[in-house]
Amino acid sequence: MFQKLKDELDSFMERDPAARSRLEVYFLYSGFKAVRSYRRAHWFHTHGHPFIARWISQRARHKTGIEIHPGATIGKGLFIDHGMGVVIGETTEIGDNCTLYQGVTLGGTGKDHGKRHPTLGNNVLVGAGAKVLGPFKVGDNARVAAGAVVLDEVPPDSTAVGVPARIVRLNGERPAANTNLDQIHVGDPVAQEFCRLHMDLERLQRVLGQESISCHPSSQKDTEAK
Repeated sequence: MFQKLKDELDSFMERDPAARSRLEVYFLYSGFKAVRSYRRAHWFHTHGHPFIARWISQRARHKTGIEIHPGATIGKGLFIDHGMGVVIGETTEIGDNCTLYQGVTLGGTGKDHGKRHPTLGNNVLVGAGAKVLGPFKVGDNARVAAGAVVLDEVPPDSTAVGVPARIVRLNGERPAANTNLDQIHVGDPVAQEFCRLHMDLERLQRVLGQESISCHPSSQKDTEAK
């Protein structure tokens, strides 16, 4: 038990440059308190005491601003930095040495039953405000950018960015589909549409001008005389 406690304290010390001592982490870090409360709540949950488990988790939520369902499965070394607004759903699975920042939601979409929440592999980092929603896997060593909304599986060793999230890095390189994507020299669709309308207007003016001439014989004679 003491070794597990030391390992979790060390995970905070290693990944938070602001942490000055284990005592500081133990007494003052909301992320550490939330994880320790989860460990106790999960024990009661797995031993048939769901009410006590929920009581512990809800008490921790009020004290830390971090809500972790007792039914979630969390590996060793989870580091929750800042932590306010973090939500981890009941069927979430988190591997070893993962990092979550404030505002992260590991939740469901409301359309699934049974396994409703995501599975995070080992060494996964989820940036501030990111939402990972659904019963899919985020692979080992993956990164989810701040503010991203992830609705599909994320491969190992990749980086997901955007709303909805797309893979922008895979094994340290840009995916082939994005290699030739020029995000600077891209035509403005609004300007292109104005140009098309202008060309249509000129064409209609020419047509109407010709019809006007053909409808006035005197104009036609003048044109022939010229």
